[in-house]
Amino acid sequence: MKNPFILMLVMLLGAAAQAQPQDPLTQLSGFDQYMEQLLQDWNAPGVGVGVVVKGKLVFVKGYGYRDYDKKTPITGNTLFQIASNSKLFTAVAVGMEVENGKLEWDKPIKEFVPAIEFYNDELNNSVTMRDMLSHRTGISRHDLIWFKSEFSRKQLFDKLKYLEPSQPLRQGFIYNNLMYTAAGYSIELLTGKTWEEYLQANILNPLDMKSTVFTIADMRKSSDYFTPYDEKRDTNILHPIPWYEEQGGVGPAGAVISNINDMSHWLVALMNDGKYKDKQVIPSAVLQATLQPSIPTGNSITAKYKEMQNPVYGMGRWVSSYRGHLYTEHGGALDGIYSQVSFMPQDSIGVIVFAIGDHCRPLIEIVNFNVYERLLGLDQTPWKERRLKEYLEGKKIRREARQKASVGRIAGTKPSHPMDDYLGEYEHPAYGIIKITKKGEDMQFALNKIQLPLSHFHYDRFDTPNDERLGLYSLNFTTNPQGDIGSLTVSLDESEAIFKRRPDASLSDPATLETYTGQYEIGGSVLTVALKNNELIVSFPGTPDTHLVPYKSHVFKAKEFSDMTIEFVMGNGKATAMKQKDPSGEYVMKRKG
Repeated sequence: MKNPFILMLVMLLGAAAQAQPQDPLTQLSGFDQYMEQLLQDWNAPGVGVGVVVKGKLVFVKGYGYRDYDKKTPITGNTLFQIASNSKLFTAVAVGMEVENGKLEWDKPIKEFVPAIEFYNDELNNSVTMRDMLSHRTGISRHDLIWFKSEFSRKQLFDKLKYLEPSQPLRQGFIYNNLMYTAAGYSIELLTGKTWEEYLQANILNPLDMKSTVFTIADMRKSSDYFTPYDEKRDTNILHPIPWYEEQGGVGPAGAVISNINDMSHWLVALMNDGKYKDKQVIPSAVLQATLQPSIPTGNSITAKYKEMQNPVYGMGRWVSSYRGHLYTEHGGALDGIYSQVSFMPQDSIGVIVFAIGDHCRPLIEIVNFNVYERLLGLDQTPWKERRLKEYLEGKKIRREARQKASVGRIAGTKPSHPMDDYLGEYEHPAYGIIKITKKGEDMQFALNKIQLPLSHFHYDRFDTPNDERLGLYSLNFTTNPQGDIGSLTVSLDESEAIFKRRPDASLSDPATLETYTGQYEIGGSVLTVALKNNELIVSFPGTPDTHLVPYKSHVFKAKEFSDMTIEFVMGNGKATAMKQKDPSGEYVMKRKG
C-alpha cells in the first residue's frame, strides 16, 4: 500500500511546479508569426510592442517599420506620440497637488482655482476636479476648438465658459479633452510651473524617462522617431501624412511623446504602487484615486462581445474585467498613430502598444488582448478576424455613403446674394473665426488651420469637399432683417454652432466709441448715449436701456431688437446725429451741444 504522506507530498510538489510562472518569452512563442500575419491582413505600416512582467521589461519588439517608405525598423527607442495616454500623467500630477493640500478631488474646483469659469453658476458651484478628469461634466468634446488651432492653453481655459452642457452633471460619460487642458493649466496657476515643467520635475526625471519630450520639433532631434501613415481613401495605398503639431495648447490632454523603453518605467511605477527603483515617485493614494471608479462608460466592444465586462472610468484610465482578470488601460489617437498602455494589477502583467496608420486603430486592442491571453495561458480570442471584418464592412459603408452625398440637393436654386456679400469673417466665442474669402472665381473656407474650397449646394448652403484628412463642412448662411448676410451655421463636433459676422474692427476701439457718446434730442425728448465697459448704451427715462452691438462703420444693431439699427451721422470727427431705423420707419435724433 502506498504511503499517503509520500503521495500527498508528491501532489503538493506537482501543484507547486504548476504554479511556477512560465518564461514570458516561451509563452509568447508564435507571437512573431501572428504579428506578421496581422500586419499583412491590416496593411499596417508598423507596430511596436513592449511587455512588462513583475516589474521588468521582458519583451520589446517592432514589427514592420517606423518609416514605411524608408524601411527603417521600430526599436525600443523609437519615439511616438502617445496622445491621450498623456491624460494619466496629468491626473497623477493633479493628484500630487491634492497630496500637497492645494486641491481636493471632490470639492468645487473653483474654490482652489478661482479663475476657472463654466457655462453657468450651477457648474461653477459644483464641478470638481474628479468630474473634469472622469469626463462626467456633461460638456461635449468640442474638439474643433483646439484641433488645428493655435489657441494658447490659457485661451482654451478661458473658453470653458462658452460651452453649454449637453446633459446634466454626473449623469453620463462624455469624453472631453478640454477638461484635461484646464486641469493642466490649473497646475500652472497653483504652482507657477507649466504642465510640461511640472511633469519633467516630478515624474519624468524621477522615472528616468530621459527621451520623453512634448513637441514634434524636439522629437525630430532624435534619430529614431515614427512617421505617421494612412491609406489613401478607398485604396490600399499607404502614404505618409503630416505629424499633428498643434498640440501646445491642448498639451495636458495629449502632448507627451515617448518610446517603449521610457514608457516601461512609467508602467513599472504604476504597477508597483508608485515605486520605481525602490523610491516612492508617485504617492500610492494618488494611484488609488485614479483607479477608483467614477462613472460607468460602456463601449462598442462590451456591447458586442463578452470578453470585456463592466468598464468604468476612473481618472485618466478605464478599469474593467477582461476574461475575469482586472484590467486597466487607456488609448491614444492622433493623426497616423495610436497607442495603448495597459496592465492587469492582480497578474503583474503590462503591455505597451504603438500602431502606425490611421486605419490601424483596432490593432492596439487586438495586440494587447493577444499578449495577455498568451501570458495567462488562455485560448486566443479571434480578435484579429472579428475586428478586420468590422473594419472592412465599415470601409464599404463609408464608401457607399459618400456616393450619395448629393441626396437632398434641390436643383435649380441660387444664392440669395452675390458672392462678395458672403465674404468676411464670422466669429464664435469658443471656436474662433471662420474666414470666407475669394480665390479666383471660387470661395474658400478657413477655420484655424483647416482650409478648403467652398461651393454652392443649394439656396444659401455652401459645402466644402469631403476631404479625407480634414473632413466636410456644410455652411448655411442667414440673412438678417437688414438684408445682409449676418451669420452662418455649421455642424461641429456634437452640435451646430452659429458664427456671427464680425463687425467693423474700429467699433471695438474705445476712442472711436467715445465719439458717439452724448445726448440726442427728438421731439423734445432727450436720449443719452454712454460708454460702459466698452459698450455703448442708449438710455431714456422710464424705459429699459438699449445695448448697441457693433455692426458696420458708424452703425450698430440693438441687442434687444434684431430689426433695429442705430447709425451715427458724423461731422468733424464726432457724431452730429443719430438715426434709428426699424420696421416702423426712420427717426433722426440731433446731438445736443
